[in-house]
Amino acid sequence: MPQYRHEWKHEITPSDRLLLRARLSAVCRPDGHAMDGRYQIRSLYFDNWADTALREKIDGVNRREKFRIRYYNFDPSLIHLEKKSKQNGLGAKAMAELSAAEVQAIVDGDLDWMPGSGRPLVRELHHKMRVQGLRPKTIVDYTREPFVYEPGNVRVTLDYDIRTGLRCTDLLNPDCVTIPVGEPVTILEVKWDNFLPDVIRDAVQLEGRRAAAFSKYAQCRIYG
Repeated sequence: MPQYRHEWKHEITPSDRLLLRARLSAVCRPDGHAMDGRYQIRSLYFDNWADTALREKIDGVNRREKFRIRYYNFDPSLIHLEKKSKQNGLGAKAMAELSAAEVQAIVDGDLDWMPGSGRPLVRELHHKMRVQGLRPKTIVDYTREPFVYEPGNVRVTLDYDIRTGLRCTDLLNPDCVTIPVGEPVTILEVKWDNFLPDVIRDAVQLEGRRAAAFSKYAQCRIYG
C-alpha cells in the first residue's frame, strides 16, 4: 500500500519567497541533493486523448492519478518514472528508475520491452498506455528550493520559474525549448506524514495566503 501524506500548496509572491527562504533556513536543513540550495526539475507528463488527468485535476476529483518521468539538473544518469495518487486530500507517490535509453524508447513509442522490464510501475504504465491511451503530453520545467525537517518527515519546497515545453515531449533533448507560463509565480508546498510541527506551521504562515489547488501540469497546458 502506498504511504499517503498530507500536502499544502500556496501560490505566493517573489517577496514571500525571500521571506520564507530566510525563515526556513533558520529551522530546516537543506536537501542534500540541492546545489547552492536549489536544483532544476524537468518532467514529462502523460495524459490521454480526452485529457483525463488534466480535467480531473481542474474538477477536483477526489481520487485521481497521473504519471510523469522526471530528472534533475538535466543529468540523465538518474531518471524516475513516478505515479502521483490523490485520495481524500492526501497524496502518495510510487517510483521506478528508468535508463535514458528506456525513456527515449517511451518517447519514440517503442513500448514492447515494458511488460518484461521487471518493474511493476513500468508494466502499469504500459498497460495504461495500451488500454487508456496514455501518451507523453508536455514537458514541465521549474526551479526548486527544498527544505527538510526530520520530525514529522516534513519537506517544504519553493518552486518557481515554471516553464512549459508546449507540445515538445522529447524529454532528454537539450534543444527542446520551454517558455514561461503566465505571470511569474512561486508555489509553496508543505508535505508531512502524521503531524506538522508547530515550528514549521509558524514558519510558513503568510497573511492572506490560503491553501489552494495548484497544478504545474495544468498551468503548463494553458497553451493547449
